[in-house]
Amino acid sequence: MTDRELGRRTWVFAAGHVPERTTGHEPELTSRDELCLLNSAGADARVELTVYHPDRDPVGPYRLTVPARRVRHVRINDLIDPQAVPLGVAYGLVLDSDVPVVAQLRHLDTSQAALGVAITSGLPVDG
Repeated sequence: MTDRELGRRTWVFAAGHVPERTTGHEPELTSRDELCLLNSAGADARVELTVYHPDRDPVGPYRLTVPARRVRHVRINDLIDPQAVPLGVAYGLVLDSDVPVVAQLRHLDTSQAALGVAITSGLPVDG
């Protein structure tokens, strides 16, 4: 098996929003945004997130590890250190990793009976 460093070290997401309201059973049907990360490299990826808000200073870093040759899904709702990401408020985030990763943001809205799911690829940044 060959380790491949796929992806980028920096990703930008501008369209985050975790609904306040949930009609589903917790935790499986809680409204959420979920950061989906793929690390195809042979070394663990140390990832730092900075969250941007419309009406306050950025918050971060939120630190995560994605093991080598693995995927990791992280609920934005679960990011609480250094500060919980507020629900019902638009946010953007910047992801910086020490090895290239592939990143997507999955949005699950259970605020209505008809569930809404969307997947957004972030903007990979070179350099």
